[in-house]
Amino acid sequence: METPSSNKASTVAALQAVKRKSGKTYGQIAQEAGLTNVYVAQLLRRQAQLKPETASSLRAALPDLSEELLHEMMQPPMRSYDPNIIQDPTVYRLHEAVMHFGESIKDIINEDFGDGIMSAIDFYCAVDKIKGVDGKDRVVLTFDGKYLPHTEQISEHMVSRLRK
Repeated sequence: METPSSNKASTVAALQAVKRKSGKTYGQIAQEAGLTNVYVAQLLRRQAQLKPETASSLRAALPDLSEELLHEMMQPPMRSYDPNIIQDPTVYRLHEAVMHFGESIKDIINEDFGDGIMSAIDFYCAVDKIKGVDGKDRVVLTFDGKYLPHTEQISEHMVSRLRK
């Protein structure tokens, strides 16, 4: 019997095989489909849901995507991660950077916006490559999330008084 986890793994394997066969990078697919490179990677790892209005542009970029895979990609995914992934040096360093800079980022968000958070739902992410001032390659990560303020929890009694 196939579990949701094994079904996801087999779907991801099939999607990654389509990408490899295409010979295209995430960036190339993204450019052709009008998406960000990270979002394309999320789609091909079943971490995001393919919207019907985007399916044709992704299919044009990856013509070997079967109808079955496209249909599967349009279902709400089981967003998850392998806890062992933290052992990968790239993922570990990214986690380390967020842990190291996290309090300062939070302070600045609170200072500039107020008491709230950056959404990971209404969120855009991209990875870019630039040359630094020293001529060496540098990684630029863009996290673009909607600001969500924490709400004050007012009792019904107080709401009634405020409406008067």
